[in-house]
Amino acid sequence: MSCRDRLEFAIAVQSTPVSPGISLTGPGKTVIADGVVAKVAGIAARQVSGVHALGGSAARALGAIREAISGADLSPGVSVTTQGGTASVAISIVVEYPHELQKVAGEVRSAVETAIETIVGMQVTAVDVTVKDVHQTSDDAVTDTDEADSLPD
Repeated sequence: MSCRDRLEFAIAVQSTPVSPGISLTGPGKTVIADGVVAKVAGIAARQVSGVHALGGSAARALGAIREAISGADLSPGVSVTTQGGTASVAISIVVEYPHELQKVAGEVRSAVETAIETIVGMQVTAVDVTVKDVHQTSDDAVTDTDEADSLPD
């Protein structure tokens, strides 16, 4: 089962409380890196309807370069701070036009909180969402006129 499948399952199914007979403590400790929490947050945010991308254009470009070099998805536009068993998240998004910005931001906030609490097991203290841009499908289209204008005479 892929990480995305596990995330979709966790979001779709309400988490079940741990049985009183099951101990979550034992010898040793578990450390979950901030980057892992950021990746979970990024996956959850990308799955929200109306989210075109994470981060602004500079963050996406830098993330693409890092991913090409190291093969790691560093979740551009996602910043996480953890302390103890809590996480605070700041996330930047680009929203697809004509989705309602406030609604998409609220859904991102909810999805990120649910994913981190369910998958990572940390309490979320804040999810700050910044809408960096609005994307139109026409932004991706190149017209024949544009191509003709770019050809040398």
